[in-house]
Amino acid sequence: MDVYTHSEMLPAHYYPAFKKYKHFVGNYGNAWWQQLREFESFNGPVLFTTNCIVPPRKEEIRKRIFTTGATGYPGCTHIEGDEEGRKDFSEIIELAKTRPPPAEIEKGTIVGGFAHEQVFALADQIVEAVRSGSIKKFFVMAGCDGRMNSRRYYTDFASELPEDNVILTAGCAKYRYNKLDLGDIGGIPRVLDAGQCNDSYSLALIILKLKEIFGLEDINELPIVYNISRYEQKAVIVLLALLYLGVKNIQLGPTLPAFLSPNVAKVLVEKFGITSIGTVAEDPERFLGA
Repeated sequence: MDVYTHSEMLPAHYYPAFKKYKHFVGNYGNAWWQQLREFESFNGPVLFTTNCIVPPRKEEIRKRIFTTGATGYPGCTHIEGDEEGRKDFSEIIELAKTRPPPAEIEKGTIVGGFAHEQVFALADQIVEAVRSGSIKKFFVMAGCDGRMNSRRYYTDFASELPEDNVILTAGCAKYRYNKLDLGDIGGIPRVLDAGQCNDSYSLALIILKLKEIFGLEDINELPIVYNISRYEQKAVIVLLALLYLGVKNIQLGPTLPAFLSPNVAKVLVEKFGITSIGTVAEDPERFLGA
C-alpha cells in the first residue's frame, strides 16, 4: 500500500529518516485550496492532522476523509487517541486497501529540506557567493497560498527575478513558484525551501546567522528583501516575529490584513515601513534598486 502526502506535508519527504519506508512514495497535489479537485483524482482515504480542510462537496469524498487532533468536519470520521495518546488508524488502512490507485496528475521532483541546519552547512558556499556577487539578494517569500487570482503575482514575481537572486521560503506560498525551472547558483538552488509554516523559524535563524557572519549591527543591512504572502493568523505570527527582530520595509500581500485598525496600520507603516504589493513590472526593479 503506497502512502502519499498532500500540500503542507510535502516537507515530510525532506527528512532522511523517512527514506527507510518504501511505501512512503511521494507527494500528491499542490496547495491546500486545490484539494476539492485533487481529492477526487486521488481516490484513496485522506487523513487531516492540521488545519486547511476545505468542506468537501461530495458525500463520497467526505466518507474517505478522516480527521484527528484539533481538526474535524461533520460527516468525516474523527480518530481520537486513547488515555495514553495512542491512535488506531486501522480503519484508514483497511479502506485504502479497497480503493483504486491515485490518477496521475503530474510527475517530477522538487529539491527541498533547507531548514537552518542544512543552510548552515552551506554557509561558507553561500557567503562566498554573496561576496563574489554571484548572489545579489535573497528574497524571503514565505507565507500562505490561496485561491484568489491575485496570488498569481508571486509566480510572476519569482519568474521575473534575475538569475543572481535566491528565494527563501516556507509554508504553502511556495506552491506558487517551487515548480518553476529557476535553476541554481553554483550548486545553490534558487529556491531554498525550509518547509512548513512553522519552519519560518528556520528562516529567522538563517537571517540572524547571516547577520552574525557578515558582522553587521543592523539586520536591515543584509541583502535580504521581504515579500511575504499572507492569508491567515499563522502568517501574522510570522510577521510579528520579523518585527520583533527589527526587520523593516516588509512588503505584504496580496492585501494588508482587514482586521488592522487605522491606528495599528499607521504604526506598522510609519515605524516599520510595511507596504502592500505593487505590480510585477514595478516591484522587482524597486527592490533590486534599493
